[in-house]
Amino acid sequence: MRLSVIIVNYNVCYFLEQCLYTVMQATEGIAAEIFVVDNASTDDSRQILPNRFPAVQFIWKESNTGFGHANNLALSRAKGEYLAILNPDTLVPQNVFTTCLQFFDHHPDAGGVGMRMYDGCGQYLPESKRGWPGAWTAFFKLSGLSAVFPRNRRIARYYLGHLSPEQVHLVEVLAGAFMVFPRKVYEQVGGFDEQFFMYGEDIDLSYRISLAGYTNYYLPNPGILHFKGESTTRNATYTRHFYEAMLIFVRKYYPQQSGAWKALLEAAIKTRELIARIGRTNAGKKTGQKMDWQLAGDSGVIPEIADLIPQVAKDKTSDQGIIYALGSDFGMQQVLESWQSGGPPKAMRFHGAGTAGIVGSDDKNGQGEVILLKKSPLV
Repeated sequence: MRLSVIIVNYNVCYFLEQCLYTVMQATEGIAAEIFVVDNASTDDSRQILPNRFPAVQFIWKESNTGFGHANNLALSRAKGEYLAILNPDTLVPQNVFTTCLQFFDHHPDAGGVGMRMYDGCGQYLPESKRGWPGAWTAFFKLSGLSAVFPRNRRIARYYLGHLSPEQVHLVEVLAGAFMVFPRKVYEQVGGFDEQFFMYGEDIDLSYRISLAGYTNYYLPNPGILHFKGESTTRNATYTRHFYEAMLIFVRKYYPQQSGAWKALLEAAIKTRELIARIGRTNAGKKTGQKMDWQLAGDSGVIPEIADLIPQVAKDKTSDQGIIYALGSDFGMQQVLESWQSGGPPKAMRFHGAGTAGIVGSDDKNGQGEVILLKKSPLV
């Protein structure tokens, strides 16, 4: 077995359906297996997904024990020479895994590979490449100052903002939304540390990969789409979980500095709250207008969604968007390649052939949109 793909799901059934559709395309021609570990979802995941993807191995848990534990559960059963960790709210191009495997073939020092990520509007996600969260780096990240100064070498250290996203880079931290590493590395470093419930487990694993003498790499191409707001909610809960993850990290690796770190991180949260209050005070009102949706993609798939365009149309701040119909003749690889010449559209939605709906997200910090095809036999 060449590759094992592992996805942890929690209540994002229809985003995961689109994700799995693209993963199936991306693993064609590769000796691969796909695992989905469900962390006790209460949505339609158990009813919809197994029938739609009989080749996928589903592991249904009765409680949510966290991202790291769920991944380790599947990793203990995986047989692949290489292991890919993927978020359920991602869409991947057909060539993403072959690109990673070829990179490993030519870089024996590589302990892990990450990928350029775009959000649901086609914008580059800075967390695609990251540095170690030292005390001040964590402060700048948690306070929100790294977002205010995204290219400053010191302040944006967490996102390595001074490094071009267009080039291959040696990086310190891989993003848990997409990371690929050899099985031998996983076995050597011992997998995810399960004391991290949410956030921090990818930082910890990346750190141990580096300590074991390997190098982590960021690849700019072909890239993946990460809706981001679906698998995690970017709010006060996120801030709290990230804060707790940083405390676990410092207690594990810098125990003598834990008190100073804690004070600095708490100061960062207060700074973030101040910045948020200023932002709310200065926020202007948005005036929306009706979206003019266009269809693009596989000509054999477009008829599945053509009659839903009036249903999809809503008041938006932009005036034109594209619904991509993904199929055997047009997939995420073609979507990403189309952006290289003309850039991404104002807004976008995605539908894989035969799937139950259309998904998209116009806000990386919020929940996305799911539109179900009522005529689908799966719904």
